[in-house]
Amino acid sequence: MSLFDDMGVFIRVMEKGSFSAAGRALRMSPALVSSRMARLENHLGIRLFVRTTRSMNATEAGKRYYEDCLDITRRVDEAQSRIVEEAQSPRGVLKLTSSTSFGKQFLNAMIADFSEAYPDIQLQYRMTDQLVDMLADGMDIAVRSGPLVDSSLKARMLAPCPRYIFAAPSYLKQHGVPSDPHELTAHNCLLLRFPGSRQFRWQFTGTEGAYDLAVHGNLDSNNGDVLTDWAVAGRGLVLKAYWEVAEEVKAGKLKAVLTDYMPGDSYLTALFPYGRHMPPRIRVFIDYLSAALKNDKRFSADLPKISIL
Repeated sequence: MSLFDDMGVFIRVMEKGSFSAAGRALRMSPALVSSRMARLENHLGIRLFVRTTRSMNATEAGKRYYEDCLDITRRVDEAQSRIVEEAQSPRGVLKLTSSTSFGKQFLNAMIADFSEAYPDIQLQYRMTDQLVDMLADGMDIAVRSGPLVDSSLKARMLAPCPRYIFAAPSYLKQHGVPSDPHELTAHNCLLLRFPGSRQFRWQFTGTEGAYDLAVHGNLDSNNGDVLTDWAVAGRGLVLKAYWEVAEEVKAGKLKAVLTDYMPGDSYLTALFPYGRHMPPRIRVFIDYLSAALKNDKRFSADLPKISIL
């Protein structure tokens, strides 16, 4: 018998509280369980149990070793499950959510290619500009852009996602170009509304560090594409990730302002409620998405120079 086998017997003794109870669970005689524990103690050079004629208790070293054994066996089980799953074609239902803009500009076409490559994965895609409770809604992956926030979810950064404030040249010509974030109080800001929103705040960075400011405007929507249309029409300033308005910027329809004040820790991120053991269908989708983003200039680390009026 191997050391690993003796560790399994030791775990069962700790769980059952006696050699005889562990023996019944393992279909071994108490004498054999006792000899296996004696061999394990001899191998380790420590006493795992204190025995009397009426009781048996784990030593402090035994209690610590028990926790270590649990961790080791859990890791072995995970490794075996992972190998078995990797040998199989990824399959099952994959529930995904992203913003409407990201879906229209990127994910819709990518999902079609992904489904051809992985036909056994049934993908359910929800586009929304509202925050989604992934655990309550049973989502596997949420693709989000913006600064990372504290969360119980796991995150994988996919690509840099710088955010800027944009406006149409016609708006800036009429209302002026703000040179400091505090000047936004004199401007009409186009606002993305979330459920329960009472105040709209934009994040900035400066010599004093990171901070946020309340902004105001006469137009708000729960759809990011609507805000882009309003900005192009000259209705106000809008806070957007560069990839969302890349075409409008290249066409000269939008200009960026206050670029020196924008936080630099913004990324396109895949969020998922899994730990070290991620289901294959989730892993292959995130890998596929990450590889696709690397070939898209809108998500390059070497972004084109933003045009500033």
